[in-house]
Amino acid sequence: MLDRLYRIFTSLKLTVVLLALGLVLVFWGTLAQVNLGLYKAQNDFFRSFFIYWSRAGSSLRLPIFPGGYLIGGLLIINLLAAHLRYYQPGQKKYGIVMIHLGVVLLLAGQLLTDVLSTESMMHLRHGDTKNYSEASREHELAIVDTTDAETDKVITIPVSRLLRGGDLSHREMPFTIRVRTFYANSSLTQKPTEGFTEVISNIWWRAEPHETEMDKRDMPSGLVELLAPQGSLGTFLVSAYLTRPQEFDHNGRRYEMALRLERFYKPYSVHLLEFKHDKYPGTEIPKNFSSRVRLQRPDTGEDREVLIYMNSPLRYAGETYYQASFDTDNQGTILQVVHNPSWLTPYFSCVLVGAGLVYQFVSHLIGFAAKQN
Repeated sequence: MLDRLYRIFTSLKLTVVLLALGLVLVFWGTLAQVNLGLYKAQNDFFRSFFIYWSRAGSSLRLPIFPGGYLIGGLLIINLLAAHLRYYQPGQKKYGIVMIHLGVVLLLAGQLLTDVLSTESMMHLRHGDTKNYSEASREHELAIVDTTDAETDKVITIPVSRLLRGGDLSHREMPFTIRVRTFYANSSLTQKPTEGFTEVISNIWWRAEPHETEMDKRDMPSGLVELLAPQGSLGTFLVSAYLTRPQEFDHNGRRYEMALRLERFYKPYSVHLLEFKHDKYPGTEIPKNFSSRVRLQRPDTGEDREVLIYMNSPLRYAGETYYQASFDTDNQGTILQVVHNPSWLTPYFSCVLVGAGLVYQFVSHLIGFAAKQN
């Protein structure tokens, strides 16, 4: 039995089948983006072990095709197993080893990128200073103790935890949050409308399906009650639609509560000095977008100006800042912040594969030339 499994995983036929399945997956997943949107198609097709089918209105999910993680994982196993089975030690085989190692590193690097990398956005208006970036689609519930004029104490709860409901507590929080109702995506209105239910005075809401379009995102909302040892502090509506946080007092301290985009805090701050939107003379055709920012880090005393423009990002503290977009009035910039610990693996992979191909070609060329002499 084990010998049969070994032969299956070392088979070159399995390699061909997996590569064919990969081609079908890429083609199918690309077409699916039209209806599902980029993010859902990525998760359903490429960041999964199986592609599932389910009937409308049913919770039953049937696996119908292997996903990206399964195909990629089997390719790595197949490549390593076949190499161990067929590899014959010798100086002329060093190139083959390098090529195989490069391909394995490329596949493993993509998996690490999916698991470890994060992308966020930093929106700065002219003169703004921020020490955090924000996720583009994920939200969190933030409880902020604003009593101290110099420093805020922040406790955050991800939406994924709020969706499970129940009571939430934290050692730094002198009350418990009880989730009454929570919708991952919702609509709010101030007019009585069919299909909506009243959540609080003069505000109606209803649940909505997940948003999959590129330029839209889920807008979660929920009802939470704050419970202290003395009793209830009240029931609050928290929603991504609300632009101002809920405010309340407890035990002589001032708090704010808001459902906001997830934040990633930095040990440094970025200040926007100037944003420029250059155009070709006499036309409305964009020529260049650039942001001149001041980078300040109190713990090291670093204070310098940096120019971020297209194809010239800022790389700092393991993160890369790209010029991504801007406000229509040209008074604000949007920087994409990418944290990818495995960003070097594709470069190492290509170098290894290229060096292996060169070595293998040169070694055979030398051997052929020697036979001719």
